[in-house]
Amino acid sequence: MAAARRGAVLGLGLAGAVLAALGICLLVVGPLVVREQVVKNVRINPSSIAFSMWKDIPVPFYLSVHFFEVVNPQEVLQGAKPVVNERGPYVYREFRYKTNITFHDNDTVSFLEYRNLFFCPELSAGTEDDYIVIPNILLMGAAVMVEKLPNFVKLLLSGALAGLKQEAFMNRTVGEIMWGYEDPLIDTLNMLVPGLIPFQGKFGLFVEFNSSDSGLFTVYTGMEDISRIHMVDSWNGLRKVNYWQTDECNMINGTSGEMWPPFMSPTSLEFYSPDACRSMKLVYEQSGEFEGVPTYRFVAPKTLFANGTDYPPNEGFCPCLQSGVQNVSSCRLNAPLFLSHPHFYDADPVLVNAVDGLHPNKEQHALFLDVHPMTGIPMNCSIKLQLNLYIKQVSGIIQTGKTQPVVLPLLWFAESGSIEGSVLKQFYTNLVLIPSVLDYLQYIFLGLSIPLIITAAVLMATSKEKCSLFWSSNKKNSDINKANQATSAKKLPPVKGTVLREARL
Repeated sequence: MAAARRGAVLGLGLAGAVLAALGICLLVVGPLVVREQVVKNVRINPSSIAFSMWKDIPVPFYLSVHFFEVVNPQEVLQGAKPVVNERGPYVYREFRYKTNITFHDNDTVSFLEYRNLFFCPELSAGTEDDYIVIPNILLMGAAVMVEKLPNFVKLLLSGALAGLKQEAFMNRTVGEIMWGYEDPLIDTLNMLVPGLIPFQGKFGLFVEFNSSDSGLFTVYTGMEDISRIHMVDSWNGLRKVNYWQTDECNMINGTSGEMWPPFMSPTSLEFYSPDACRSMKLVYEQSGEFEGVPTYRFVAPKTLFANGTDYPPNEGFCPCLQSGVQNVSSCRLNAPLFLSHPHFYDADPVLVNAVDGLHPNKEQHALFLDVHPMTGIPMNCSIKLQLNLYIKQVSGIIQTGKTQPVVLPLLWFAESGSIEGSVLKQFYTNLVLIPSVLDYLQYIFLGLSIPLIITAAVLMATSKEKCSLFWSSNKKNSDINKANQATSAKKLPPVKGTVLREARL
């Protein structure tokens, strides 16, 4: 019975100790193992899991374009407030892939990334043959660009425009606005004002967006320093651009906008956008989940398109108008083009009130990035921007009429995508499920070890108590016997010598 008890105590104690050791081991070693696996698999290396995702992005991206049709073009030319009606979306499936991938000795890799767009009629609210009335971008833009030239030049240009039957507003198809149309105005402008529009051929807002690259990016691979992975070393050989007036605004900061270094903190992230000609910083808004995967949501701060008065660091992007729009003319052939959030969301109310038909709201018009903080990989994103044209009456250009100065929205677009299907399943299993199981196991092991060790201790204490009681009882009985023997000896009468002799006989 005692041997069985000792065996039970030994077994329970040993089992508890083993479980405690496993729990502590997982508690200490588990995070290190997970971190090592993340570092190993997110680096830009052909052997890493994330490399194929980085090279040929498997996430289905969609470009959704919304046009602002001008409802009252003739009234605008008479000085009335523009009234616009949003048309769309016109949705395009976007495929991205990298070419010219070249690894360098300084822990960097260079690449060209191409985008191919395919119209999706089933997701669109119309076709590319839909006609839309918008400002004649070439005419109205050129008018502002030549405003400070001598009057005879402007009158000469105005006469040429009349001869070409050019008007301030045009009625074009979605396909023409997107992918270009032949316009004799291009050659006329270049003849009258050499270098004003330094390109030839078709003019379209997205003509250089499809089947073209976004420039030569050189980024860090993370092989030597994981904290610098995806960070841009140079773009087209430059570490800063020369579009803006200050070094701070010209700096190329952050990543190329696809992935970020792992083990992110809930602060901010930055990327360089060739389309916006600048680096853009987003700030942390909240933690959440996407299909069970933990995420940090990053959004645009109100200062992103603030003017230099409201936010002095943006002074380098000026000349500025009201806060909420950024002048990108310096990187767009000096055309009076401005970037903003859709419907002038988060902008100065003056901009919204200058155009009827705008209804800004956060849910529809705010951009966001949901990033898995452990890996720096976006799980769900929607980058939304609006392209605007500054139009006004220009003396000498009769086609501009009495148009009041206004930043007129042309279109807004959203590039959206989210991880799904087999990619999401693999991501969830390797980077969420397995680490979670290890995390739970450590607490399960520690939780089970405690009652086992306590039970063993209780049994051991009980056994010692019983042994102590048994020893005390035996000692007491022995003392009693000795006392009885002594008492008996005292009661015996003295023995005579004759009796002893007789006994011996």
